[in-house]
Amino acid sequence: MLSSFQGKLVRNGEEKKAVICIEGNIASGKTTCLEYFSKTSNIEVLTEPVSKWRNVRGHNPLALMYQDPARWGITLQTYVQLTMLDRHLSTIVSVYSPVRMMERSIFSAKYIFVENLFKSGKMPEVDYAVLTEWFDWIITNISIPVDLIVYLQTSPQTCHERLKQRCREEEKVIPLEYLESIHQLYEDWLINRTSSPLPAPVLVIPADHDLQKMLSQYEENRDKILAAGYH
Repeated sequence: MLSSFQGKLVRNGEEKKAVICIEGNIASGKTTCLEYFSKTSNIEVLTEPVSKWRNVRGHNPLALMYQDPARWGITLQTYVQLTMLDRHLSTIVSVYSPVRMMERSIFSAKYIFVENLFKSGKMPEVDYAVLTEWFDWIITNISIPVDLIVYLQTSPQTCHERLKQRCREEEKVIPLEYLESIHQLYEDWLINRTSSPLPAPVLVIPADHDLQKMLSQYEENRDKILAAGYH
C-alpha cells in the first residue's frame, strides 16, 4: 500500500534503507558488480527486470525496440518506466540489510535511454512528450530516494567487445555507434553534469579492466559504497 509523506506517495511499512544505483553502459559490468556485493555483503540486490521486458504476455518489446525503435521505442520505454518504478517501490523480506543495491534506475531509463531515442531521431516528439509527462508526474508525486550512484565508467569499444562475447539474442543488432551515444549521455549526466539533474552523489569506478581487476576495485571501494547505508 502507498501512503502520503510530505506530499509524495511512499510505500507503507518500508523501513529506511540506503539505495545505491549501479549505472553504466550496456556491458559495463553492472551484473558482475551486483553479484560481487550480493555474495560479500548483507545487502538486497535488485537486477533490471529484463525478463519482463522480453516477455509481456508473450510479446518481446525489448527485441522489437532494437529492430524498429521508431515504432516500438515508446512501447518498451513505457514498460521500462513502470517496471523500474515497481523496483524502486518494492519491499523485500530481508529486513536486516541496511542497503539496497539496484541495477540502473528510473532516472537513467529516462535521462539516458529515452533521451537517446529522441535525440537520435528514432522517437517521435509526441512519444517523447508523453513519456516525459509520465516521468515528471512520477518523480513529483512519488518518493524515489537514491543515496548513491556508482558509475561503472567504460569505453564504448570495451562494451562492444563484451557484447560480442556474451551473445545475448536482442543485443546482436547493437552497433558501436549506439554504445557511443549511450556513453556520451552518461558522461554528460554523471561526469560533466551538463544535462539532467542528479538524484544523488556519484562515485566513479573505471570499468574497462578484466574481471579480477574489477573485483579488486569493488573491494577497494567497498567502504565508500556501503557507507551510504550507515549514516
